[in-house]
Amino acid sequence: MSEINMTPLVDVMLVLLIIFILTVPVMTHSVKLDLPRAVNKANEIKPKTVNLAITQDGTLYWNETALSVEAYASHLAALAVQQPQPELHIRADRKVEYEHVARAMAAAQRAGVHKLGFVTEPGL
Repeated sequence: MSEINMTPLVDVMLVLLIIFILTVPVMTHSVKLDLPRAVNKANEIKPKTVNLAITQDGTLYWNETALSVEAYASHLAALAVQQPQPELHIRADRKVEYEHVARAMAAAQRAGVHKLGFVTEPGL
């Protein structure tokens, strides 16, 4: 016998068709409700950012104001208690020694600053 028996295939397809016909109305059924309406305005509290620049010789600038190490620590302590906590963006000179950047990051961590970022220039 060289023919394929199509009867089982047709039977399965009809059963699947009946199942889909019965389940589709159940899936699309929904209860109609008259929901209350409310005006929702998103809170747009943008956290302040503080720019910390570190020059090649290790001088610290807090928002373009030169600082000593002691003044930097007091600024960090004041920054850490603010709510919401501002972000500290570190801009270091390309040729600054890593030690200066590491000290600034360690002082920020000790003070409790959680939001810290590095600012770089895109490569060419």
